[in-house]
Amino acid sequence: MSRSTTPDTPTPPVRAADRHELIRVQGVRENNLKDISVELPKRRLTVFTGVSGSGKSSLVFDTIAAESQRLINETYSAFVQGFMPTLARPEADVLDGLTTAIIVDQQRMGADPRSTVGTATDANAMLRILFSRLGRPHIGSPNAYSFNVPSVRASGAVTVERGNNAKAVKQTFSRTGGMCPHCEGRGTVTDIDLGQLYDDSKSIAEGAFTIPGWKSDSWWTVRTYAESGFLDPNKPIREFTEREMRDFLHREPTKVKVEGVNLTYEGLLPKLRKSMLSKDPEAMQPHIRAFVDRAVTFTACPECDGTRLSEGARSSKIRGLSIADACALQIDDLADWVRGLDEPSVAPLLTTLRRTLDSFTEIGLGYLSLDRPSGTLSGGEAQRVKMIRHLGSSLTDVTYVFDEPTVGLHPHDIQRMNDLLLRLRDKGNTVLVVEHKPETIAIADHVVDLGPGAGTEGGTVCFEGTVEGLRAAGTLTGRHLDDRAALKETVRTPTGTLPIRGADRHNLRDVDVDVPLGVLVVVTGVAGSGKSSLVHGSIPAGEGVVSVDQSPIRGSRRSNPATYTGLLDPIRKTFAKANGVKPGLFSANSEGACPNCNGAGVVYTDLAMMAGVATTCEECEGRRFDGSVLEYHLGGRDISEVLAMSVAEAEEFFGTGEARTPAAHKILTRLADVGLGYLGLGQPLTTLSGGERQRLKLASHMGDQGGVYVLDEPTTGLHLADVEQLLGLLDRLVDAGKSVIVIEHHQAVMAHADWIIDLGPGAGHDGGKVVFEGTPADLVAARSTLTGEHLAAYIGG
Repeated sequence: MSRSTTPDTPTPPVRAADRHELIRVQGVRENNLKDISVELPKRRLTVFTGVSGSGKSSLVFDTIAAESQRLINETYSAFVQGFMPTLARPEADVLDGLTTAIIVDQQRMGADPRSTVGTATDANAMLRILFSRLGRPHIGSPNAYSFNVPSVRASGAVTVERGNNAKAVKQTFSRTGGMCPHCEGRGTVTDIDLGQLYDDSKSIAEGAFTIPGWKSDSWWTVRTYAESGFLDPNKPIREFTEREMRDFLHREPTKVKVEGVNLTYEGLLPKLRKSMLSKDPEAMQPHIRAFVDRAVTFTACPECDGTRLSEGARSSKIRGLSIADACALQIDDLADWVRGLDEPSVAPLLTTLRRTLDSFTEIGLGYLSLDRPSGTLSGGEAQRVKMIRHLGSSLTDVTYVFDEPTVGLHPHDIQRMNDLLLRLRDKGNTVLVVEHKPETIAIADHVVDLGPGAGTEGGTVCFEGTVEGLRAAGTLTGRHLDDRAALKETVRTPTGTLPIRGADRHNLRDVDVDVPLGVLVVVTGVAGSGKSSLVHGSIPAGEGVVSVDQSPIRGSRRSNPATYTGLLDPIRKTFAKANGVKPGLFSANSEGACPNCNGAGVVYTDLAMMAGVATTCEECEGRRFDGSVLEYHLGGRDISEVLAMSVAEAEEFFGTGEARTPAAHKILTRLADVGLGYLGLGQPLTTLSGGERQRLKLASHMGDQGGVYVLDEPTTGLHLADVEQLLGLLDRLVDAGKSVIVIEHHQAVMAHADWIIDLGPGAGHDGGKVVFEGTPADLVAARSTLTGEHLAAYIGG
């Protein structure tokens, strides 16, 4: 009997297009990376770990994401590329299998005074269209509801040509904008204390001005004011006539001739408003900001009550709500109001607006309002606001790149963020995340651990594989992944209290609390519960208070740790004294600069729409100083060799012997205390990671004279192993007699505290109350708040 045989079904051939399942990166040498190679699986969640400064951002942002963006930019015409930022190809041998990269980083959003959460996310634009269609009374187009558009009216004659005839026709033009004319859409007006601007007992010629940078012999003060003809420069200001005072303070720009040169004379107040008050305070130099804080009071505009909108825009309403009312609502409540609107004529608009507002809630930002200035958002909040536009995106097979998306998140909110990352992956996207939190590392499909150390001691791949493989690998991250800080057996006894009474800033509800002094106090609570409002609003930096917030370090590629911390000043003076020359010679930004590269160390060649080229200066070979300056030595080293030292080397060098410089040694000790011993003194600030910049700022403030230190999330950007070192630093500050108040979400810092103040119970109008104050042990025992539950789980883990 014969048996019938079923032929084997042939395996379909693998198509060439299906072989590109990896992003291959080989021979990367960006910043401190040491010729590393990795293969990253596509459509998976890959987490990059390692100590701060180990090279994570150099690999993810400066190599993979940068090359993807560069290749996309090259698809545009040369004309369009001329308007785009030029990007050089990263230092790498092979970059293969890249897909379109969407970068969601922690860069603060534009702090322009006109920028709000609503304008940054297009929610305002949709609301403006909605009110222009449904608002009653109808006042005009969407521009009539915009606080960035002023109302304009014009009339005049225009020439109309028809055939051979030209005829003058009178025309009028008007545009209705929503800008409040009094505050010009800023929502605030300024009240200036004239006593802070000048000494009225002196004349202008005698140096009456007390404004930073306004010297009595400068062109603008003496020459322009003296020879304008509007006032007498030799008369004390208090003796000015009414007309002279008006011209001095308020005169509109007027052309004048001074010593044969055409200049513009302008009253003191309008000039100050343009030169100083129109700028973002965060971007000002410290001494300018201190002057503005002293001289200027910002108050809500009396005409628009701080809404920025004109009376017409505020009069048009939908179901009893104006656009100003809608933007002032907490986004959770605004979403409920929009869901109650049922108007078929704007159905597509309502659908999109609902989806956008729901995304805020989904991402944990439902406590914000659309009129919140974008410059007031923290780094974590700014990053999550940027995520909103991607949540509902239909794009697939793209690479999403995140920089510590859990920054600023309470443990309660981290799970929600993890779900969002997994959702992006499950739509068929590649998700690359730089992260330190073990909760997010745990959900990774693939882990790349860089290290083993930071700076020159990092830049290599220590491990690549699964999370379980990382735990068994024995790397620094693997060993610390399951670390849990224990509660302290005994807590310190306070030396006094700092009473806060009736705090009502933002969402705080008339809060009364006593902050213990002489101990380590942690202020915690979910994002948006009112922590920063309580601490920064009630304990302002000033006499006896040193505040280290999350504002970014600003500096050019010429700035480095030595210049930022003030370390270079004592070093220059020591070099000058040892060699009998001027200190200015030992500055690459001054007399000692290499004349060929002007002290930059490299020569930049601009190639228009192509990426510019930076080549090492042939004259100084990248050392930045003139050859004659390098002939002067201190302890056998020239100034360029000193700036090439690490903090640890320099600490030893300036501690003993001929180079002993106590002022420099003190600053170097602080840098080593915050874990920056590996950092190069002359390393450009632009190459530092976020965690390094935070610690550099902390080190620079440790020398400030103050009894109370206020730190805003100092664990930002810190590896699990570095948190332990930070706790030691906080202990040393307290043991030295300081009071340390920390705004923090990290459970290890909470467990180490002597006293915890927990705000909540929720965010926005669901928060603003003190829900617990006491020791960490009492918080864990009570488990009465979200923080208590998560801290108990952490300790138990």
